[in-house]
Amino acid sequence: MTQKAVLLDRGVVRVSGEDAESFLQGVLTNDVEKLGPHEARYAALLTPQGKILFDFLVVRLPDDDGAAFALDCAASQAADLAKRLRFYKLRAKVAISDESADHCVLAYWGGRGEGSEPGGIAYADPRAAEVGWREILPRAKGLAIGEAGFSDYEALRISLGVPKGGVDFVYADAFPHEAKLDLLHGVDFEKGCYVGQEVVSRMKHRGGARKRVVRVRLDGAAPAPGTPVMDGQLPVGTLGSSAGASGLAMLRLDRVEDAKVAGRRLSAGGVGVEVEAAAK
Repeated sequence: MTQKAVLLDRGVVRVSGEDAESFLQGVLTNDVEKLGPHEARYAALLTPQGKILFDFLVVRLPDDDGAAFALDCAASQAADLAKRLRFYKLRAKVAISDESADHCVLAYWGGRGEGSEPGGIAYADPRAAEVGWREILPRAKGLAIGEAGFSDYEALRISLGVPKGGVDFVYADAFPHEAKLDLLHGVDFEKGCYVGQEVVSRMKHRGGARKRVVRVRLDGAAPAPGTPVMDGQLPVGTLGSSAGASGLAMLRLDRVEDAKVAGRRLSAGGVGVEVEAAAK
């Protein structure tokens, strides 16, 4: 298979300084102390009530004696993420900067499976091996590669059941379990405290989430993201991103099960919806 590459709509926030590791360890859902250079972890910054404000890949950079990290985040969130981290900074010896104007993120998949641009910072996507690799590099190089393969990358992401924040779940409204962070290695349940940790732990111990992002099959042209998924007149959830007949949807698992037992078909915007997987 030939390796493919595409420029993603992602931003880059840098966190560096002698307290960078301990600072991030104290606020993020995942354990950054175990990261080696060029390694990444999926993580989130939550509200005190346990809902996702930002999700991103945390990469330990190979410079500054390992005391620097890059957060590969949604481009639309980079400035707000940097601002929120500064809010938690207090007296920690860290520098936080939004470097999105100068740096971008590429995704690679297929082929030999790693970044290939000289001077880039390459790392495996930690959510699922099949998603491939990412690479942070100067924006001019990324723009030269372009976005021509974006629809192919989206189809891969959706086929693997990897949600996209702002489309498949709503920021400040979804818990980590609902957005599959627990299944995509985005939460370390053994690490110490972080913002929202108590709520996430309670959800785990009570057996999971009442609703989840799940993979679905569509019987026709995909309705727009945000279209309600219905069991007759009863709302079951919301459709997210789609590629052809495949899609993702945030659904109430109990209502999906009730419809299945009764033999009723779900629909969204008049299009039939079949749930492929509803992991708990």
